[in-house]
Amino acid sequence: MEFSRRQGLKVGLFASVAALGIAVTGCSTGAVGGSDSQEAQDSSDTFPVTVKHIYGETVVKAAPARVATVSWVNDDVSIALGVIPVGMPKNEWGGNAKMSTPWKDAALQEAGASIGTAKAPAQYSEADGVNFTEIAKTNPDIILAAYSGLSREDYEKLSKIAPVIAYPKSAYGTSWQESTTMIGAALGKSAAAKELVSATEKTIKDQAAKYPQIAGKTFIYGNLEPDKSDGVNVYTSADNRPKFLSSIGMELAPVVVKAEKGADGFYVPWSAEKANELDSQVFASWVPDNKTKDAIVKDPLLGQIPAVKKGAFVADSDTALTLAISASSPLSLPWALDAFLPQLAAAADKA
Repeated sequence: MEFSRRQGLKVGLFASVAALGIAVTGCSTGAVGGSDSQEAQDSSDTFPVTVKHIYGETVVKAAPARVATVSWVNDDVSIALGVIPVGMPKNEWGGNAKMSTPWKDAALQEAGASIGTAKAPAQYSEADGVNFTEIAKTNPDIILAAYSGLSREDYEKLSKIAPVIAYPKSAYGTSWQESTTMIGAALGKSAAAKELVSATEKTIKDQAAKYPQIAGKTFIYGNLEPDKSDGVNVYTSADNRPKFLSSIGMELAPVVVKAEKGADGFYVPWSAEKANELDSQVFASWVPDNKTKDAIVKDPLLGQIPAVKKGAFVADSDTALTLAISASSPLSLPWALDAFLPQLAAAADKA
């Protein structure tokens, strides 16, 4: 399966990049300790550019030569657009031994900037929140946080280091398309970003078309914890997981559409006592292991969820796969399709 995913990544990512007419190896901000005068290449926009976000507007006066990122997604997008960050967070959940991801490793290798080499981005921990000290050490020209949960205090503190691109509306609610568009504008690559979105969407559509039984099925994407009496959270349409399933032709269950009205955030809590009301044809959830999946199926309350009861239950324990979909990007989604779509199809067959 791992080999298959790597091949899927190469087909999806690098075919998409090739369609843009840019080379991942050709556009780099350089590495920490490199020349500060190195210019970002392949900028198609005229500077200055203004990017709007939740905390106002950020004016980028010139093509950024040194890019630092926070949270997930932002580094993926920058790399996919051919700009290697000087600094990025470690993937401490869902990451591999390099504190990275397979899709990011493949792109960095293609760019000649593999982690552990001289041209690699610096990595910093975000286990305790935004790592202001380590970000400042990278001496960035811009800080990308289009997908993040930056507080206003975080934003203002980061802005003392460099101009910041914050999220547009809701914390961790930015779609990968919007993240790509915002970051493309900030890097002077609006046209390339638009084409990258189109190419990635085509890859997703083409791969999903191989599983026609998925189309039109209603779904709920949630988090189920059988050991907790309140162990049900349901992700709303603001979250990237439901956004992804909707993008491949599935439909968010009416019960969630109703429940999310007036909700503030990317999920709504749901009483386990009312789990049987979570009616959909397919239910998807991350689980830590198969033992937990079995416990959910046997649970007197959670086991009454209609899709779980029918066996139309996608319960994956691969943290990297969960990260690829929940913090989705033009790099992660092509990697995830090969592993996730067959699971969805199998569940849809039982719906």
